[in-house]
Amino acid sequence: MVQSCPEASPVKWHQAHTTWFFETFVLRPYLTDYRPFREEFHRLFNSYYISLGEEIPAKKLRSSFSRPSLDEILAFRAYVDQEMERLFSRSIDEEASRRILLGLHHEQQHQELALTDIKHAFFLNPLRPSYGTTALPKDSTRSIPQLEWLNFKGGLIEIGMNVEKPLDFCFDNETPRHKVYLEPFQFASRQVTCGEYLEFMSDDAYTRPALWLSEGWESVEQAGWEAPLYWERHSGDATGWRVFTLKGWHGLSELIDTPVCHISFFEAEAFARWRGCRLPTEAEWESVASKERRHGNLLDTGRLHPTTANGLGVKQLFGDCWEWTASPYVGYPGYKSLPGALGEYNGKFMSSQMTLRGGSCLTPADHVRATYRNFHNPETRWQVTGIRLAI
Repeated sequence: MVQSCPEASPVKWHQAHTTWFFETFVLRPYLTDYRPFREEFHRLFNSYYISLGEEIPAKKLRSSFSRPSLDEILAFRAYVDQEMERLFSRSIDEEASRRILLGLHHEQQHQELALTDIKHAFFLNPLRPSYGTTALPKDSTRSIPQLEWLNFKGGLIEIGMNVEKPLDFCFDNETPRHKVYLEPFQFASRQVTCGEYLEFMSDDAYTRPALWLSEGWESVEQAGWEAPLYWERHSGDATGWRVFTLKGWHGLSELIDTPVCHISFFEAEAFARWRGCRLPTEAEWESVASKERRHGNLLDTGRLHPTTANGLGVKQLFGDCWEWTASPYVGYPGYKSLPGALGEYNGKFMSSQMTLRGGSCLTPADHVRATYRNFHNPETRWQVTGIRLAI
């Protein structure tokens, strides 16, 4: 039931909330004789669906409730699983099927969130426990390929998901497919590495307000940032730093050629400015990713940390780190949220957030696609977020 920051949630809450989703949006409306496991759970494990009633407790206080116990939450899940099996034995209409698919993808999101929340909790624990073994991610120490600039001619393109079949899945914020005009641009062949980011730090970037957006500089000063989250000064490494991972501590010199991660949008934007570059727009990113095979260092590899780029051409589009883009998170032209309470899933957050693309080393492999739009506040660092440059 540990919760180390307001953005995170206790792991047992993730389990209960994903179960609550199926009970609330599938079983209650589509299984006419369904009897809730416990009526109080309808409010207790609500997250932000205000139209269903105010959540209890506020997100920042979820860890203060020791009950229900983990055993009762697991019993809740077993009960809902059993009732879902009973639903499957009956005729299910198209809308119920869509909601079940949404629930599965919603659960994948929380599987990723649970790992990032565990990492943050372990980092703040004075014992600094390790989630996995201390072995380095496979291939993390190979030589890094030189960063190349790939040229794209731009022009009139289409982005967004084109839903051709009733049960083709995407989130509502990926629609509708629409036209965007792009100027010619250059796209970095890989993500920015720890070594490249260390150069930025060594140039006193965290003390130079001219490199930062105004709100970013305020974050630097107020939070005392001087390095990415999970970096700690350490005299035992040649670089003077070590990095906390889900597989324990590693000297930065061991990870020097892996993508830098746990970077805020403000840090990514400042780094790009320092390099004389910029962050790509999400339309530019999708125009490149839509032509590439969806594979990479995602959760299914078991590495649990970004690894060194490998191969020719554009690399690391899927996996390793979520990539900040220069695009604010807003609805596409003609966007319509889902009807009813499900409309609160994405649309209500289209304010004061920035868009990320591509997935991370903690994202399930079948959860991401070229059209997938993640979003976070620009000061977010507890997610596995990184940098790709554009010109």
